Parts: sequence; C-alpha cells; structure tokens
Amino acid sequence: MNPFKFGTIVEGKFFTDRVAETAQLEQKLDSENHIVLISPRRFGKSSLVQHVLSQTDRPLIQLDLQYVLSVEDFAAQLLRAVFKRFQMEKVRHEMSHFRVIPTVSSNPVTGAMEVSFHPSANTSVLLEDAMALVDKVTSPERRLIIVLDEFQEVLKIKKGFDRQLRSLMQHPKNLNYILLGSQESMMEAIFEKKTSPFYHFGQMIRLPKIPHEDFMAYITERLPDGDAEVAKEILEFTSCHPYYTQQLSSQVWEMMKYQKIKDDVVTKAIEALVTMHDLDYERLWQSQNRTDRFTLKQLVMNQQPMQSGGLAASTSYSSLQRMMKSGLVVRNIHYEVEDPFFRQWIYQNIMQ
Repeated sequence: MNPFKFGTIVEGKFFTDRVAETAQLEQKLDSENHIVLISPRRFGKSSLVQHVLSQTDRPLIQLDLQYVLSVEDFAAQLLRAVFKRFQMEKVRHEMSHFRVIPTVSSNPVTGAMEVSFHPSANTSVLLEDAMALVDKVTSPERRLIIVLDEFQEVLKIKKGFDRQLRSLMQHPKNLNYILLGSQESMMEAIFEKKTSPFYHFGQMIRLPKIPHEDFMAYITERLPDGDAEVAKEILEFTSCHPYYTQQLSSQVWEMMKYQKIKDDVVTKAIEALVTMHDLDYERLWQSQNRTDRFTLKQLVMNQQPMQSGGLAASTSYSSLQRMMKSGLVVRNIHYEVEDPFFRQWIYQNIMQ
C-alpha cells in the first residue's frame, strides 16, 4: 500500500509528527479553556484535531461553517450533530422545552436525522434553544468537545451573528470549543481585535509547517530503498508544505515502486502532477485579473511585489490581500504561491 496519503483526513500510520502540537492541544482540552487553531488551508489542522480527539472518549460535535447558509441552518446542523452523539430520549425531553419546535425526520436512505424550522421562526430564539440544548446534554464526567471549522465564516453568515453566538458560547460549562480557521487576517481580527465579541476567547495556536528534519525522516523511511536524496528533493520543491509533500511523495513512491524509475524521479513526478492538473491550472490562471497575474509572476520569480516595483505598493498590497483571502497566496516569512505545482505551471507556461 502507498504509505503517503493526502486529500482526506490523515490519521494512524499516515499521520506525520506534530508531537508538540498534539501535547499542547491535549493539555488545553484537560482544562476549561478553548482553542483557536490557525494555519493556511491544507496544513493539516483537521488531521491534527482528529488525531488528538481519537485519543479521548469524550463526545464530539463538528460543524464546518463554510457549509452553513444561515442562522437557521447553523441551529439545524447543531441539532443534527446532537442527535448523532446523545441518547434520543434525553434529547427529546430537553427539546420539549423549546420555544421554537423544529421539524425532525429520518432520512430513509442514510438514516440520518433531518432538522428544519418554520421559515417565519425567530432566529434568535431558535439559536438560543439549540445552544441551550448543548449545555444540557454535556456533563462533568464526559465533557463535550465542539469543533467549528473555517470559523472566519461566522462573519459572513449574518450581520451580528458573531456577537449573538459569542453571548451564547460564554455560558455553558463542561465543554471545550476548538475553533479552526484558514484565513489568518480574518481570524486575527476576530480574536485579537479588542472591539470583537470573540476578543481573547481562547488560546491561539498557529500551526507551522512540519520541521524539515522530521519530514525528512518520515519520507525517507517510507520510500523504496529509503532514498534520503529523493526525500531532500521532494522537500526542496514543496518547502515542507504538509499536503503537497504527501502528494508529491505519493507520486514518487508509485513511480519508483511500479515503474521502477530512479533517475530524476522527483522531476518526473512533478511533471506528471503538473500535466495532470494542466486544465485546472489554466482555468485558475484565466480567472485572475491582470494585476493578480503580474503579482503571481513576481512571486514565481522569487520577488516580493511591494519591494520589486512594477506596480504601486498599494496596488501590490491589494492584490496580495485578495489572493491570500482566496487561498492562492500565503505568507510565511515571505509571500509565496500556495500551490508549488501551480507555481511550476506558471513557470513552464507563462514565464518561458
């Protein structure tokens, strides 16, 4: 079996390092404090949280806010998660006190519970009822953990929703919130700005790239023949980005294992992956305006746009912020194209 995994939650033998971060999260979950975990997309936030939570028997509720369409939808998804985790009789008893009674049905195909509210229902009341239910089903013996992914989306669901949600999240005890976010500037505004309702709500943790030496050891021991030079080439291309390192390592492993390629195997694997996504990258390039294309070209040339000229500093800054918001560009020490394969595609198709 290919020992490298990407694109889904990475767990078990596929999970890489994160020893310090695992210990830090475990310590926080042993207290009544909440956790705010920030990193660019595909850095492994969800995999890390899943790894930590797999080692506890505490009940868990998970919601991804990028799939929440409204306040009513948030309350409905929260109730569905409660139905999955707690005894139905207890939940029914507590729901008998709801001021807004939802419609609950069972999906005959999946067996999952479906929840909906009357369109004219007061959203403040139904949200309060749903959050109060969470408080009632948890207990000191088995404290509930609630994971809210892509938490920066709370600002987009409805104006004032963040303030309303914060007021309801501060009361329940016997639970921990883990709030994940991939847009650093928005998450900082939510949790570090004094006027924000979530100001200093939890312990903020920024998830870095996996250390080079740890990733080197991980890749080398899984490659055919334990080729350290190949592992080094992989990390030079991906700059230790967790997702793309796993992706490239997987392709290299297959080419070495099944095609018996050894010479220039990393270069050939990169070429194969760039070719595989050629149409996607072309569409992505075409969807950018001319300013953003110019900025991308500067980044591919290892130039920092606001320092290299060609565009006004304010224009470059706006371009970078726009692409950071979409996830196309990230900032570690410097600004860089998030996807190294897209960076390679730009170099091959636009720069030459």
